[in-house]
Amino acid sequence: MYVGRDMTELSMMKKSDWENSELAYFHHSLQQMVPYLNQEGQSIHSEIVKEIENRGGLNRQEADYTHGTKTIFYD
Repeated sequence: MYVGRDMTELSMMKKSDWENSELAYFHHSLQQMVPYLNQEGQSIHSEIVKEIENRGGLNRQEADYTHGTKTIFYD
């Protein structure tokens, strides 16, 4: 479950100031809605993807018995 700032707050910030968990969550959420996004939504999703790429991708910091160390964006 995602626990963090909502899109209203995040939309007023640079993507470079977002936490990795925020990028991962909203990337996954927007990716599932791509066919329904308007131009503004597509632009926001594109900016999130670019920020993830700028960071070299997102990796989990810890592994546990249900997850590895690599963040998976797709179900």
